Amino acid sequence: MSKNKQDRAEKARRIVEQQRAADRRRQITLWTSVTVVLVLAIAGFIGYATLSGQDKGKLVTPSVAVDEGTAFAVGSGPVTVDVYEDFMCPVCQHFQQQSGATLSRLAASNKITLRYHPVAILDRFSSGTEYSTRAAGAAAAAAEGGKFTEFYDVLFANQPEENSEGLSNAKIIELAKSVGLTSDKFADAVDAGTYKPWATKVTETFSARGYNSTPTIVVNGTKVTGPDETLPTDELLTQTIDKAAG
Repeated sequence: MSKNKQDRAEKARRIVEQQRAADRRRQITLWTSVTVVLVLAIAGFIGYATLSGQDKGKLVTPSVAVDEGTAFAVGSGPVTVDVYEDFMCPVCQHFQQQSGATLSRLAASNKITLRYHPVAILDRFSSGTEYSTRAAGAAAAAAEGGKFTEFYDVLFANQPEENSEGLSNAKIIELAKSVGLTSDKFADAVDAGTYKPWATKVTETFSARGYNSTPTIVVNGTKVTGPDETLPTDELLTQTIDKAAG
């Protein structure tokens, strides 16, 4: 074979190889594009599903709620005491046993305006049943039924252990009947989760105000704690309220 023919054959071979390489690149690019589209589609679906899961229904604010619709007030005294509690929180139960009677007495004598904020930050401790949210929502239904404090007391008296499933809706309704909440309206609200979006709003407001643990006790806008952020004693709480009253 002459040198010219060899050169032409070599050139033709290179052209064929280049064409094959180009075809391989186009194929890789095509599959890469398809993969990217699929990944984006899956991500979009996951994002949509997540957002859909977060949409827990229409927000219904109890007509009797105060403080931007996040609390229920007892008494009308000059000193405002805000108590943020989660019905699954054992320290909240301890606080209620320690200082609940004192706060109720001060509210009844109109020395304070006591505002209860049922928040839901411990759903992760109820084995997927969202007990904190369900209990807070049930408390809103109880407030609408005119029995908030009675229901509040009976829920803490029957507080489930953390990492349990919490109280079932049927048990919540049964306990409510023991304090006079016997209407179908209350039971329907609990079963339908009518006030669950409201419980979420209260919790979001709690967080937006810079709070992150329960119980949180606030007297005239100032958070009250014991040494090293511990639970304030009943004595400290009373002293703080007396000082705020002047």
